[in-house]
Amino acid sequence: MALPRTIVIAGAGIGGLTAALSLAQRGFRIVVLEKAERLEEVGAGLQLSPNASRVLVELGLTDRLKLRAVVPEAVSIMSARAGGELLRMPLGEAASLRAGAPYWVVHRADLQTALSGAVADHPDIDLKLGATFEDVAPHAKGLTVVHRSGTIRRSDLASALVGADGIWSTVRQHLFPEVQPRFSGLIAWRGTLDATQLPKDLTARRVQLWMGPNAHLVVYPIAGGRQINVVAVLPGTWNRPGWSTPGDPLEVMEAFAAPRWPPAARMMLATVDSWRKWALFGVPDGCPWSKGPVALLGDAVHAMLPFAAQGAGMAIEDAAVLARQLSLEAAAEADNVTAALKQYGLMRQARVRKVQRTARQQGRIYHLGGPFAIARDLAIRALGPDRMLARQDWIYRWRPTP
Repeated sequence: MALPRTIVIAGAGIGGLTAALSLAQRGFRIVVLEKAERLEEVGAGLQLSPNASRVLVELGLTDRLKLRAVVPEAVSIMSARAGGELLRMPLGEAASLRAGAPYWVVHRADLQTALSGAVADHPDIDLKLGATFEDVAPHAKGLTVVHRSGTIRRSDLASALVGADGIWSTVRQHLFPEVQPRFSGLIAWRGTLDATQLPKDLTARRVQLWMGPNAHLVVYPIAGGRQINVVAVLPGTWNRPGWSTPGDPLEVMEAFAAPRWPPAARMMLATVDSWRKWALFGVPDGCPWSKGPVALLGDAVHAMLPFAAQGAGMAIEDAAVLARQLSLEAAAEADNVTAALKQYGLMRQARVRKVQRTARQQGRIYHLGGPFAIARDLAIRALGPDRMLARQDWIYRWRPTP
């Protein structure tokens, strides 16, 4: 018996909305369940390297993003020990020509607005806000997905369920209760400031990565260049779930104290008026990707440390591969939906694990001190910008299989 071409997605974050658009583009009817009553900005800026922007461009989102996204000219790798720039890796036109898609930095709210606007305009996508996923059960014609809106319990009949509901995923808990997020021992502090508050040399269209003893700092423009996004990563024991807990500015400034950190880095930190912090958790590498006609996507299956700037990128890639696998003609029957979702996981696992390992390794490198920091700085200078950019090809040049 042919299944209904309806797919339910739990979660309306970046991964969930991208999956909705990717699947709808291939002829599916989509129901998106989002527990929040309205979509609001969570986090601040994010980086979309060409592997991710390529998918968004192919979904027709360029016009919705071009006035808000910033194309950085370069990544400046900075050393607190050396007091300044070690290497400037070209992005901008160089990265676009090399990888065939742009490198964008964008406010998370602007990306979510672009995605949700496209979802709202699509006649085959039904976004249900204030709808909490509760349960899923097999049905003679597919799956019954149960969700609750306030006191009202409803269900949808679908051929597949996709859990794109983040690191604390209810869908994953339903499928694999033994898989639990693990605290990394690191805390990310984020803030934004108006670009006019800093000297022009600190607000150029580039990503600054400052490496220092037991901490690092990432700075780049967002909102069309009108704001500056600042993220500071420090070790700590505070590990409550959540993305936007208010933080004490003094704690940040003490961690980035002189003389270990130079004036330019401290100036940017001191200009942030309001800090928010979140504990960095990850999902264990061996988390299964699917079970029967239910699959996981994005942070629900592979939440990772942000030190490769690929958290959003991997979720966007997942969405493109998932849509392709489910759109194959063979996925029209129940057994083949299960097989398609299993194949989706197999196609993604090796690449995502490599990115996870890269992020962990880079985090350790960023936080080196003493003689190890001297050796690191010398190695980066010796590598040079062209070879540094070439080292990113395996990430940036990724394309979904046609």
